Amino acid sequence: MTSTNVRRAVALLIASCSLSATTLALAEDAPYPSRPITLVVPTAPGGTTDISARMLADPLGKALGQSVIVDNKGGGNGAIAALAVKRADPNGYTLLMQYSGYHVITPHVSQQKPQWTAEDFRPVANVLSAPQVIVVREGVPAKNLAELIAYAKANPGKLTYASSGNGSLQHVTGAMLEQQAGIQLTHVPYKGTGPALTDLLGGQVDMTFGTPPPFMQHIQGGKLRALAVTGKTRLPSLPNVPTAAEAGMPKLDATSWFAVFAPVKTPQAIVDRLSGEIAKITATPAFQQKAAEQGATADYMDPKKLADFSKAELVRWGQVVKASRIEAD
Repeated sequence: MTSTNVRRAVALLIASCSLSATTLALAEDAPYPSRPITLVVPTAPGGTTDISARMLADPLGKALGQSVIVDNKGGGNGAIAALAVKRADPNGYTLLMQYSGYHVITPHVSQQKPQWTAEDFRPVANVLSAPQVIVVREGVPAKNLAELIAYAKANPGKLTYASSGNGSLQHVTGAMLEQQAGIQLTHVPYKGTGPALTDLLGGQVDMTFGTPPPFMQHIQGGKLRALAVTGKTRLPSLPNVPTAAEAGMPKLDATSWFAVFAPVKTPQAIVDRLSGEIAKITATPAFQQKAAEQGATADYMDPKKLADFSKAELVRWGQVVKASRIEAD
C-alpha cells in the first residue's frame, strides 16, 4: 500500500470514529429513553425476583416505547448483579430489580468488606411485596407446622431446607424458625430460588422458605405442601394455609419486597419518569390480579418512601442477623 493510500485509510478511520462518537452523543442527548433498557436480576430464572422483573418488563417497555430486557446475573449473594449495575453508566439504561434479602440482609452477613452497599443505588420504585411460605416436599411426614417442629425435634439435623444463598431471606427465616422452635435443620444454599425449587421437587432437599409465586402451581398440583405463611394475614390465593402466628409461631414474621434501583448518580428526571410509569403499571387491575394469583401484592412505593423504608428494613434485619449469628461464605 502506498503512503497516499495509507493516509487515506487513516483519514477514513478517523472520520468513521468521529461519526460513531457523534452518533452516540446524539443518542445520549435524545429524549429518554432512546434505546432498549436492561433490567438486571440478581437471581437465576424462576424465583420471585425474576418473576417480578418479567411482570414489569413488558408493560414498562410499552409505556416507554422501548424494549426492557431482563438479564439474569445470579450468584455472589446478589453481588454479581449489584456490581454490574453499580458500575453501569448512570443514564437510566441499566437498572436493578433488587430482592430485599440481598439489599438489607447481605450487608450484615458478609465477612469481607462489601463491594457494594445500598448507598450505591438510587431508589426508583417498589413493585411487589410477598410473605414467605413454608413448603415441604411430598414424603415429608408433616401436615402442619406443629408436626414439622415435632419431627425436627425427634430427628435433629435430618430435615434439609433450601435457600437462594447464604444470608438470603430464606436462610434467615430458617434460622429464625430454628431459634424460636428450638430445632436443628440443615441449610442447603443455592444460587437462586429456581435451582432450589428444582432440587426440592426432585427430593434432594426436604423444605424451603420463599415467596409464593414460584411455588403456587406445585402447591396447587399437590407436589408441595404449604404449612404456614410468614405474613400477618392469610393469602387470598392460599386461604387454607394459616399464618405462622395462627400455627403457634407469632414472632416468625418475614416479608420480602422487590424494588427497582438505579446507579446512584442517575438524574432525578429519569428516576421520576421510571417511577411514574411503574406507579401506573402497578395500579392496573391486570397487574394487581396477576400479583395476587402469584401470592404477592402490588405494592408501589415512590423513591422517597422506598428510601425511608429500605433504611428501616436494613436496621430491622441487621438485628435479626445478629441474634441468629448468621454469616455468609
